[in-house]
Amino acid sequence: MAARTEHRFLYHPGVYEAQAKLKQGRVSRREFLRFATLLGTGAAAAYVLAACGAPTPAVTAGPAGGAIKRGGAIRVGTQVQAIDHPARYSLIGFDANITRAVNEYLTETDKDNLTHPYLLDSWAASDDLKTWTLKLRQGIKWYQNGAVTEELVADHVLFNFQQWLDPAIGSSIASLWGGFLTIANVEVQGKHTLVLHLDNPKLDVPESLFHYPAQIIHPNFDGDISNGQNAGTGPMVLAEFKVGERARTVRREGYWQNGADGKPLPYIDEIVHIDLGNDQTAAIAALQGGQIDTIYSPTVDTYLALRNDPKVRVESIGTAQSRVLRFRVDQAPWDNNDVRKAVKMAQNRQKILDQAYFGQGLLGHDVHVSPVNPEWAPMEVPEYDPEGAKALLEAAGQADLTFKLSVGSGWTDVVAYAETLAQDAAAAGITVEIDSMPVDSYWSVWTEVPVGITPWSHRPLAITNLALAYTAKADGTPGDWNESRWVDEEFSRILLQAQGTLDLEARRALVGQLEQIQRERGSIAIAWWQNFWDVWNPAFQNVQPHPTAYNLWREVWYDPDKAA
Repeated sequence: MAARTEHRFLYHPGVYEAQAKLKQGRVSRREFLRFATLLGTGAAAAYVLAACGAPTPAVTAGPAGGAIKRGGAIRVGTQVQAIDHPARYSLIGFDANITRAVNEYLTETDKDNLTHPYLLDSWAASDDLKTWTLKLRQGIKWYQNGAVTEELVADHVLFNFQQWLDPAIGSSIASLWGGFLTIANVEVQGKHTLVLHLDNPKLDVPESLFHYPAQIIHPNFDGDISNGQNAGTGPMVLAEFKVGERARTVRREGYWQNGADGKPLPYIDEIVHIDLGNDQTAAIAALQGGQIDTIYSPTVDTYLALRNDPKVRVESIGTAQSRVLRFRVDQAPWDNNDVRKAVKMAQNRQKILDQAYFGQGLLGHDVHVSPVNPEWAPMEVPEYDPEGAKALLEAAGQADLTFKLSVGSGWTDVVAYAETLAQDAAAAGITVEIDSMPVDSYWSVWTEVPVGITPWSHRPLAITNLALAYTAKADGTPGDWNESRWVDEEFSRILLQAQGTLDLEARRALVGQLEQIQRERGSIAIAWWQNFWDVWNPAFQNVQPHPTAYNLWREVWYDPDKAA
């Protein structure tokens, strides 16, 4: 196991190299801040190093100058689906957001894609990024069945790593650590410190700790988070959970973090998740009628319906969220790259964006790297080329290709994507038969259907999604979330190198190679990248849209005087 390298620098030496490039104009301020905080530089220090002074102090008043008020409830229109083990969460909103205020994370990535310590007090990386020292905040107490219990310690976090890396649990977190970390190399050093001894350098350790299934649970976890009986460190407890109806979390006493008013967070007394089904028409009506206060992950139809409503606050943020058209490369004819390329060439991307998302996003390039990701290497948008697609299919012996495309009917933008593709692919001799099913049904088969369109969430670094969706396990089989079964030896090798490359320009060059490989012989098509919206009753203050649709509501408060 490698020991941490001692050096005379106050911060990781890579931070100083990035600072020099910032001064030369070779990296942006946001790229520098993201990079510096990932390497353990505190946010305030990172802002100073970026020569822009300290960050803005915490909000202590509302937009019109009103003081923080306590009390009230947030009622969110969403779905309430069955959950059991947080490590197996596969949905941000219907899984993780419901218990996000109950079980917390070691780190937290904010709306600006900057990652900060949370249950951790700090982290430090060795110069080669192979040894990461994680130090817990001291004095954080667990809360269970109405009482504050023991302190959160390193052994409790070790238990979580054991859960995440256990194949029997079936957590997507294991894909993020594959090739980097085994449970034998997670070392407890004293009461509040863990050391991760990695097999290969890994830059995004702090962000991997905020992957949404990584909520920290106590070792006495009974296997069912939905029963409300398990310990948590968060500001709320789960008071009610009824699948298909509602889930309710309520404020508890003695939370470890104070608000700007000097009292323990949160400001809100409770959060009620109300199941309104897949169709957001009901949620729109409920918001306009005052029955709910916000809607989880509004669709473009929701945005269009509410954008000019004076009684609703609508905010937008650019993301790396996408609808991924993917092909199972272990099944014919999708094992033939020319057949896959032909379907990609049959996409009229601007038309798809306009029809499916009313132009509210950025055009895609059939690579799972968004222009909002810091590693993005610019490339030209592929042209709509039905004649070229037809020629490829004829050469592959697949003229007059017909295939079934599976979609969730509740995602209207996904359905519009499929319908537009079907129209424009006809010019290439391709017949697309749309296999529409309820969203719940799609999620039950999303890794199994031969061709499907799957929603993928925003993640701050592209290398995170690339590792989740396009790599193999240690035994060579595709990872749990590798729905297309595509594993490319050269791609995997370069990705591993990119994950451990500190230099921002060098990492972007490596990701540029990944983009070219994925576009030329990959298993996906991405026609556009989506904007994300927050829609709220304006009486709720200090609400900030998050690109990953994480509900970070500890410091949201309700001011009835601000209601429309």
